[in-house]
Amino acid sequence: MYLPLLCLLFLWHETRVEAFYLPGLAPVNYCRKGESDTCKSEVLLYVNRLNTEESVIPYEYNHFDFCQPDENQPSPVENLGQVVFGERIRPSPYILEFMKNITCKEVCTRKYSGSDPSANRRLSILRKGISLNYQHHWIVDNMPVTSCYETEDQKQFCTTGFQMGCFAKDGRDTCLRTPDKQDAYYIYNHVDLTITYHSGEQEEWGNKFKSNGGRIISVKVVPRSIDHRDKIDCSKQNTKLLELKTSLKPKEEYQITYTYSVTFIQNNAVKWSSRWDYILESMPHTNIQWFSILNSLVIVLFLSGMVAMIMLRTLHKDIARYNQIDSGEDAQEEFGWKLVHGDVFRPPRKGMFLSVLLGSGVQVFFMTLVTLAFACLGFLSPANRGALMTCAMVLYVLLGSPAGYVSARIYKSFGGEKWKSNVLLTSMLAPGIVFGLFFVMNLVLWSKGSSAAVPFSTLVGLLALWLLVSVPLTFVGAFFGFRKRALEHPVRTNQIPRLIPEQSIYTQPIPGIVMGGVLPFGCIFIQLFFILNSIWSSQMYYMFGFLFLVFIILVITCAETTILLCYFHLCAEDYHWWWRSYLTSGFTAVYLFLYCCHYFFTKLQIEDTASAFLYFGYTLIMVFLFNLLTGSIGFFACFWFIRKIYSVVKVD
Repeated sequence: MYLPLLCLLFLWHETRVEAFYLPGLAPVNYCRKGESDTCKSEVLLYVNRLNTEESVIPYEYNHFDFCQPDENQPSPVENLGQVVFGERIRPSPYILEFMKNITCKEVCTRKYSGSDPSANRRLSILRKGISLNYQHHWIVDNMPVTSCYETEDQKQFCTTGFQMGCFAKDGRDTCLRTPDKQDAYYIYNHVDLTITYHSGEQEEWGNKFKSNGGRIISVKVVPRSIDHRDKIDCSKQNTKLLELKTSLKPKEEYQITYTYSVTFIQNNAVKWSSRWDYILESMPHTNIQWFSILNSLVIVLFLSGMVAMIMLRTLHKDIARYNQIDSGEDAQEEFGWKLVHGDVFRPPRKGMFLSVLLGSGVQVFFMTLVTLAFACLGFLSPANRGALMTCAMVLYVLLGSPAGYVSARIYKSFGGEKWKSNVLLTSMLAPGIVFGLFFVMNLVLWSKGSSAAVPFSTLVGLLALWLLVSVPLTFVGAFFGFRKRALEHPVRTNQIPRLIPEQSIYTQPIPGIVMGGVLPFGCIFIQLFFILNSIWSSQMYYMFGFLFLVFIILVITCAETTILLCYFHLCAEDYHWWWRSYLTSGFTAVYLFLYCCHYFFTKLQIEDTASAFLYFGYTLIMVFLFNLLTGSIGFFACFWFIRKIYSVVKVD
């Protein structure tokens, strides 16, 4: 009943977003004002949140005392993924017209008086933002505004966003040139915008203009600090920086005048379809060392092949030997994994909990698989903001049925009868842990006044998707799962459990589990570095094809590593494989957590407690979901392997 209604609401929400997001996928034609009715003359400049690598807490544009736009200007509608990620796209006070150059136009003047109690507080917020290197993120034609400079090897380096100011304090100097004095903050109150466009022909675009129109291919900015208090002068000769006051005396007056200049440049060498290339090619740390990564992939594939070859050859000999036994005297010489055939399918302890984790793991697996497939096809490109997160959350909600079905089938094979508890735990446990952690961190963001704090209405919407869509779908899947006959195992289970002989240190559970996560982690840690950079360092991740390949290798490696270790334990007559198969590959998540800790202490410059709490909170969510994913892969691979080997041997 609720599913069609919520789907219609979601589709209606997405159609409202089309007015802003389709330009990232379909071109927008611009021309001079009054040139043609089939093109746009107004170039809209939007402002996004401000963030920094020195803090996890972003802020909206209006948190700082910048020039504010007209209140009647509507804000673009954001999709679910953008809201959850904390993007807050708002209209700006900067007015641009296509092919109309602007020189030193005043936007506004912010005045501060020592008699105003809020003046020092607003100046303090600006100083704090500058000291923490908070950066503007502007958007024009769905393209990020970039700041570029030349590196030592004479190559252009471009990054999205630009600093809100610079400072020279405590031996640090973040200004582009030598400041007027040390121990001071300087606000970037002027921007030089350079908009490059590709002019089109009538036959190509179907418009009535030729030389006075085009499509925007890049927007670059050069921020400057200029003291306009004597007169408005944006020329390069005006080299006096605008120092930000530390505090105002009771009758002291201070003002900041914001200005901007715009220059349009034609460039037909770059096509509109290639306009993202200069950003993606020069993003920090995205010049991937292909040789190193391919070398790692070859090593992982080689080890996986060795594991598969050893397993096939060894098992082939074991099965051939067991099936050639004819005499009863020879039958007593059984050893190894066949000795435990009467106990290998004995239900594990805490079978309810294991089945719930496996159901949730299947849900995460298919969500990841489908999301990466869509990303490889180009539907979740950087131009379509928030689409990746939106797709992942919607898929997770809609994949409640496979979770309920798998959990019910596994639990029934354990002989479980508390089907109501099984369904409730499957639909509530994993989503509840994720939502609980997310809610606690959202409270921290609320207390800090951050733009990343999800509004209450969005939280209600997420709860509605969980309780009104995901939970009913889980019940539907569990209904069909419990209706099916219980899984029939290839061998019978003895009534009396067999004693497990004393194990060596190599076949004990904990060493095997710890070693089991090394190889799967080895095939993802290089890619993990770029993923963490995209999350915490505001860098764009676009190598989805390579990520999909790494995901497939991860699945194969988890499966083969778990099968190999499971075989060794069975040969040592230890038949407690149920939980061990899940934990062996699931232990990869522990290495993931340790790597995230290493990244935090070596790559990030976060010092405040709130940001550290948020970082590790989000990391716990990622680690928990990754544990469900890898643990389920290892379990089902081992489950298939054990059923296969015990179904091809003769058991008296």
